[in-house]
Amino acid sequence: MKKVKVGVIFAYLILAIFAIITVYPFIYMILGGLMTFQETTKIPPTLWPKSPQWSNYAKVFAQAPFARYFLNTLITASVTTIISLFNSLLGAFAMVNLRFKGKGVVQVILLSLLMVPGEAIIFTNYNTIAQMGLLNTYVGLVLPFLTSIFYMYYLQSYFGSISPTIYKASMIDGASDWEYIWKILVPMSRGGLFTVGLLSFISGWNSFLWPLLVTNEDSMRLLNNGLTAFASDAGSETQLQLAAATLTVLPILILYFIFRKQIIRGVVRNDLKG
Repeated sequence: MKKVKVGVIFAYLILAIFAIITVYPFIYMILGGLMTFQETTKIPPTLWPKSPQWSNYAKVFAQAPFARYFLNTLITASVTTIISLFNSLLGAFAMVNLRFKGKGVVQVILLSLLMVPGEAIIFTNYNTIAQMGLLNTYVGLVLPFLTSIFYMYYLQSYFGSISPTIYKASMIDGASDWEYIWKILVPMSRGGLFTVGLLSFISGWNSFLWPLLVTNEDSMRLLNNGLTAFASDAGSETQLQLAAATLTVLPILILYFIFRKQIIRGVVRNDLKG
């Protein structure tokens, strides 16, 4: 029993250390957004603001078109989430339930493309968008992300856990593939679909490199790119950057706390039956 207790205490100690390492930067970001410039640049660093500077958040909106950044990010993240989720749903259904010539070849090609890092093709995508005249447009921001092989394969493994007899029974009853998808497959796979949708939205919300390449106007910048508005040749206004970063992260945190149960169910697939 003593060995067990010592092991448990040690495990909790390690967990607490890693939790502090993980959470501390986030907590300091929130506190730093309430500090003065001198406090954020002081060495050793100030851990607590002497007098919370709530005016920092007002300055964020006054100094940069932060509301516009927020709107742009919301539009692009929502569009990419909806369309990529729809495409992934149809692709995963086809790979699991439909039979057609060349299916194995298609799967091999998709898997090989999954191995290619996004950074390797980002400049090819940029040249394509530039030649199409889509720089500084919403279409240019979202077009490369309207489909995802990773999300399709995630849903494919999810749909593969559903008994194929359900699909066959629906066909015998006269249901079309479209009716099977929306009346049977989607309700049975809510957890997986929700997880894919949330991951896609977070990815779009946190997008940085691609918007930086295809936009050069303030009116089309996204939130993460907008943080550079608080830096100049004279230096960075670190307190405003931390306040803006807090505002950027806040919507994702709210989504997580609201839907954390659905996220966990989607990951462990507890809602699949039959």
